[in-house]
Amino acid sequence: MRVARIFIGRPLRPGEEVPLPEQAGEHVARVLRLERGHPLVLFNGDGREYDATLATLAKRAVTAEVIDVREADREAPLRLTLAQGIARGEKMDWILQKATELGVARIVPVVTERTEVKLDEERAGRRVAHWTQVIAGACEQSGRNRLPEIELPQRLDRWLGELGDTPALRLALLPNGDCTLRQLPQMDNGAILVVGPEGGLSDHDVALLKQAGFLGLRLGPRVLRTETAGLTALAALQALFGDL
Repeated sequence: MRVARIFIGRPLRPGEEVPLPEQAGEHVARVLRLERGHPLVLFNGDGREYDATLATLAKRAVTAEVIDVREADREAPLRLTLAQGIARGEKMDWILQKATELGVARIVPVVTERTEVKLDEERAGRRVAHWTQVIAGACEQSGRNRLPEIELPQRLDRWLGELGDTPALRLALLPNGDCTLRQLPQMDNGAILVVGPEGGLSDHDVALLKQAGFLGLRLGPRVLRTETAGLTALAALQALFGDL
């Protein structure tokens, strides 16, 4: 029997009864049609899983009773940061969902010279709230108990200026990059991967990245779309240096 996993963004402890998020409550009550006492797994991002059972199925509130807690950290040993040029609409959701499933630890939405999505401060906050829900859903599906960090969107030059001396290998996906995946050194300190938006990275973006110590990485003779390129690279990096 498959047990539903539900993210709850609050502290959890055995013996307490907690309300499920509205969408999750609607799903277990009206889509899955689970009954009182049915087992659930809750998680809140602390790396553990909380065994629970459905406690109430009221029309406007569904609650669960937390029974027990156990360690269940399924994070990848290779720490990967994805700096993704913001893509339009559902493409960005898809990228974040699949990057989460692939074990990425941190996501930075960046505004490059060719980024078409314009976000003021208010819209950026709403987008991050939406993206966090997408990431939580991907964690529910994939079994992760820690949500990848996601930062507020920021300009590429500003983000590069704040990188400091982090020892992670710095990579930027470029059709004419300097090296291939097989030529990469061992990644003892993880990697930062920059992926351009739909229009790719401009010459100015590439110059900024090279000044910041980024190595151009090419994936082969074919030019991949933004929603394909980053995920392909993440999967390959996990296969070569991580846990796939």
